[in-house]
This record gives sequence, structure tokens and C-alpha cells, in this order.
Amino acid sequence: MKRIKISGLIIALVILFAGCEKLKDPSGLRNAGVVPLVSDVSGIFINGNASSSVSFKVDLASGESVDNAAVVVSHLNNFERIKITDISSFPATITLTFGDVISKLGISASTIGNGDNFYVEVVTTKKGKTTRSTAVLNLLVLCEYSPALSVGSYHSVSGPTEWNTEGDITITADPDDPYTVYISGLEAIDGSNEDRGPLVMHINPSTFAVIADKTVIASSGFGDTNIAYEGTGAYNSCDGSYTMHFAITADSGPYGTYLFTLTRKAK
Repeated sequence: MKRIKISGLIIALVILFAGCEKLKDPSGLRNAGVVPLVSDVSGIFINGNASSSVSFKVDLASGESVDNAAVVVSHLNNFERIKITDISSFPATITLTFGDVISKLGISASTIGNGDNFYVEVVTTKKGKTTRSTAVLNLLVLCEYSPALSVGSYHSVSGPTEWNTEGDITITADPDDPYTVYISGLEAIDGSNEDRGPLVMHINPSTFAVIADKTVIASSGFGDTNIAYEGTGAYNSCDGSYTMHFAITADSGPYGTYLFTLTRKAK
């Protein structure tokens, strides 16, 4: 640990929320061209699995209304903006299946690559004025989960503006749960005696989001005691990597939240 930061970091995973296009109206939106609110996103697109799906809730702010609304999708940066479904009322829960999306886009499943992006937008019309959100959802096409790919020898990096550590760690599997893994070595690469732990992490099988339980992994380090890690992040099922934001605490208090990338080492 080279320096101390107290400010937190907000995670932005496979989901990207962006602002809506501004309307030239000196008095405001006037309830025209209103972009709906998107929340409660869950699910993933898995390459080769037509039934894999992503769901989300669409609603309007209190007092707002629109004449028409629809969900449109684009592949990569092609901006096809093909309509997938209309939205007839609010709030609405939208479910997009991988097979339906590529079918309506006219894309062959064999041409979809791991890591491809699908951009989902909500288009609204009010009094003849149409507007759309910009890349409401950025969906990545992922791979089927392979327990063997989620464990092994890893290289951890937290950059100079983060926790400022780098070194090799080990991730092992829970013998009874393929979606639970254990990390050893995060404090060892920081120069501490890692006599506690390991850090327990849970991979959500529906989203590949990761939650790390608060775990004391070292009794002492950098002049403090009971060094603990906890956090959230995402698992990449195509290359086995983890992108994590770990909150680090000790008996003296919190040290902050820092970005760590955990990359699986080639055998």
C-alpha cells in the first residue's frame, strides 16, 4: 500500500447508462420527447445459446407520458437500430433473448464473436417529436461458464493511482459450488504476512457479476491490524479474468475502494 484514499469508486460493468439527447426548448422538455428510465437489469447473452436473455424495467418519471415507445437494438457500431418490441404501457419489463435479437437484426449466429456488443436504446415519440437515449444498455456477448477457467494462477494489478500493487495470486474453487472461488495472495503481494483468509468470492450464474465477502486476510500490515477486503465486480467467462473493486479496511478504519484486474496466467 503506497498511499491512502478515502473516496469511493462507482462501478460501471457490462451496463452503460448515458445521457439523453437534449431538446431545444427554453422552457424544458414540456413532457415531449421524454426518455424513459431504465433499471433492474439482469441476465446475459451467451454466445451460441439462443435462449439466453437480458431483462430490464422501463418506466417514466412521475407525471410524464409519451405517445409511442419502442426498444431498438444495434450490433457493434453499425447503428441498425432495428425495432425489437413496442412498449405499450409503463412501467414495463422487457426481456430480450439472444436468438430473437440476432434474428431481427438478420445476423447469422456463426458471425457473432465473443465480446461483441449489442447496443439497446429506447425510442420515444411525443406530439410528433421523436428522441432516443444514447446507448442505454451496452450488452456484451459472453461465453458459457467453465469452472476450470475461473481458477488457477492469476496476475493481479492495481495501478499507481489505485492501491498500487502488482503480483501473482492464486484462485481456487469451492469443491461443492463451481460459482464460489477463493483468492490467496492479495496482501502477500503488498508485503504483508497473509496469515488469514482466503478471500471468498461468489460469481452470479445469471449475470457473472461478482461479490467478494468481507474477509480479514492479514492479521497485520502497513502498521495496521486485521486487514480486510470486500467488493464487487465482474467475471469474464471468455478469458477467465476478473475486474474487481475492493474496499480495503482495517481496525483503524476504511482505506478506500480500489480497482483490481485479475488476469489468468497462461499455463
